Amino acid sequence: LELKRMSVSKDYRGQGISKALCGEVLRFTQAQGYEAVVLYTSMVQVVAQRLYEGQGFRKVGAFSPSLLASLLCFQIFQYRCNLPGRP
Repeated sequence: LELKRMSVSKDYRGQGISKALCGEVLRFTQAQGYEAVVLYTSMVQVVAQRLYEGQGFRKVGAFSPSLLASLLCFQIFQYRCNLPGRP
């Protein structure tokens, strides 16, 4: 399952909402029998990277999305969270 575009309004950040949403995605995904959750985030999203790593995601790849991005050394990181045995 791919987690895409998770965002919390600036007015509500810092209240644990992202962590709760991410945890719910992982519980739902495991209950549905998926093996893993994957996501992509940019190198500048350091807070998001810390959130995902704290939830058990591991960086499994990196790439530049375009020639210009490559010239600017801009990367997108791929993360994966392998889920425990299916229920």
